[in-house]
Amino acid sequence: MSANALDQELAAFKDPDLARGLIGSIQALAPQQATLMEVCGTHTVAIARNGLRAMMPEGIRLASGPGCPVCVTSNHDIDKVIALARVPEVTIATFGDMTRVPGSTSSLLAEQAAGRDVRIVYSPLDALALAAEDPTRQVVFVGVGFETTTPLIAMAIKRARAEGLGNFSVYAAHKNMPGALEAIINDPQLKLDALILPGHVSTIIGAEPYRFLAEEYGIPGVITGFEPVDVLQGIAMIMRQLHEGRAEIEIAYARGVMPEGNPVALAAIDEVFETCPATWRGLGEIPGSGYRIREEYAAFDALRRFEPAIEPTVEHKGCRCGDVLRGIMAPDECPLFRTACTPENPIGPCMVSSEGSCAAYYRYY
Repeated sequence: MSANALDQELAAFKDPDLARGLIGSIQALAPQQATLMEVCGTHTVAIARNGLRAMMPEGIRLASGPGCPVCVTSNHDIDKVIALARVPEVTIATFGDMTRVPGSTSSLLAEQAAGRDVRIVYSPLDALALAAEDPTRQVVFVGVGFETTTPLIAMAIKRARAEGLGNFSVYAAHKNMPGALEAIINDPQLKLDALILPGHVSTIIGAEPYRFLAEEYGIPGVITGFEPVDVLQGIAMIMRQLHEGRAEIEIAYARGVMPEGNPVALAAIDEVFETCPATWRGLGEIPGSGYRIREEYAAFDALRRFEPAIEPTVEHKGCRCGDVLRGIMAPDECPLFRTACTPENPIGPCMVSSEGSCAAYYRYY
């Protein structure tokens, strides 16, 4: 990017001088070649919207990883939710993005058009309210997300038990981030050098769960916030680590993240959920990377309650969401991008979610 073009881009920043200084540090410290990956959907959008890729020195690649919870939800999980939607007495309560994600042969939006009861909600508390309002309907909340949303669902389940809401349950497809990061850095096709670590997830789990990345694998990581200068600060700190030959987990988002995380939220997760293997789109099954409802709260597990018939899983031909989520392919390298696959007609979830890499590329590049 030329100096004039850079000045025009930085004029839109809240603090252009700070941004210019951070970019100067990045350029001064950057190695000849390095691949950095962000694993947060909000970072993905911030990088695309603010043109940060174009500001990087030549040889520095910013790759988007599995940071979008809707995107990493496997077809098989979507098929399970669709099967639950087809149970006559069930009302599905879900976040809006999930309604448009294609399963093997259908989607929640298609099921709604066919007469199934699918409601868009903004929090698990909305789903609890639906259950309280109509005891004749079985309300199933679709629980997707990383450690950021998992405590909220845990608290909703505890509240449902306390209030005696026998018509509320959860389909739990929650995932935790550290296991996926280990799979990513061991991917021989990627050759990752450092990680821009997620701010939202880290407000819950802190910095300690990432230490193994630096200590066992020599991969530097910086937890950062979501403003453009936050992301640039995180990248500058990574560049300094690479320049000095260090591998540490550092916090650039000290206003939101404590090293130990949020003990109350972690306790809520641990009370209601236990870890289990989980299948990630593009990454396959990763041991210990998912959460399932503990036996003590099994009455609120939708799959155990209804045991619906689930159709065989079929992957969509030509969709490269899995490779995009692994960071080995940019969205615009997929043959379906902007042709068969658009936000109006998404083939894969990376084009559906507002935090998906393909949707960000479509909108900003």
